[in-house]
Amino acid sequence: MKWKQQIINLKAYQPGRSIEEVKKKYNLEKIVKLASNENPFGSSNRVKEFIQSFADSYAIYPDGYTTVLRTALSETLNVKENQLIFGNGSDEIIQIISRAMLENGKNTVMAAPTFPQYRHNAVVEGAEVREIPLVEGAHDLEAMAEAVDSQTAVVWLCSPNNPTGVYIKDQELKAFLDKMPEDVLVVLDEAYYEYVTADDYYNALEIIKEYPNVIVTRTFSKAYGLASFRVGYGFGSEEIIRLLEPVREPFNVNTLAQGAAAAALSDQAFVDTCRAENQKGLEQYYEFCEQESLSYYPSEGNFILIDFQCDSDQLFEYLMAKGYIIRSGKALGFPTSVRVTVGSFEENQGIIEAMKSFIAEKAIK
Repeated sequence: MKWKQQIINLKAYQPGRSIEEVKKKYNLEKIVKLASNENPFGSSNRVKEFIQSFADSYAIYPDGYTTVLRTALSETLNVKENQLIFGNGSDEIIQIISRAMLENGKNTVMAAPTFPQYRHNAVVEGAEVREIPLVEGAHDLEAMAEAVDSQTAVVWLCSPNNPTGVYIKDQELKAFLDKMPEDVLVVLDEAYYEYVTADDYYNALEIIKEYPNVIVTRTFSKAYGLASFRVGYGFGSEEIIRLLEPVREPFNVNTLAQGAAAAALSDQAFVDTCRAENQKGLEQYYEFCEQESLSYYPSEGNFILIDFQCDSDQLFEYLMAKGYIIRSGKALGFPTSVRVTVGSFEENQGIIEAMKSFIAEKAIK
């Protein structure tokens, strides 16, 4: 068969260990999953109320225009409805952009390590991938700008960056965008936007007004707690959205997901609470790291990357045996670190105690 050569050795996305898998392997009754940056507080009660009251026919296709959610989000963000595009998670928005703009003979620029789906989709489309190493967990924007040339189609910026949690400051971003050619699309991936508290974080809504070659992607999977529904969106100029829309699959956001996202959007008090609790959780980890002399990146997301200066798979297995699932840094480009989702106060305390036990037993300091 005539497969694309670039996909022959391309690995599929590998999800983290499932709760049932770990329960069975270690014969445990309770597992705490802090691996996928999910919201430990679930979702707004308004989402549950919507699901319980849903009475429409399951035989009818979803609203292809995503009308209710589109209208609500347009009013919330104060953008026009035709400045929005919706996807089956923000992953699909990334895929749509890649399919629309990347091909053999073009290149795309991104940080490394960062969210792996940028690279994955670029490889599928046959584009050259130019990866610029992070500096202290942050995008090296100067080097990224230098990597852009006449064949560059897309630049990916993840802020806060996954897996480090480091964000791009307002003035740094604007200085970078000033260097970008008008025909290069800059994607600001803000999957963790709702958790950001930094005073010098840029305003994406103002950015797209000043820089018409920028599109912003966000998701309902993280702070809104709707990961199982898979709803993401992008916003940018009317021209960008108009050209991306034909690449989007029809009916790509299902009916329940549209309603659940609209219900979640209506409860900003829930998001505010989650942001505040997340900050408290981060402080728990910061205190632990300072006490144990462990290196970490201060995070603007709902996760933290901690360097234990050991084989991260070893700590990963140790914590699973204790009933905690986290992400080993090996798959993330940080082989001596682990990425931990910020959980509830009790969950954070529990895994911190398990980490302390690991340190004591392995004498890694």
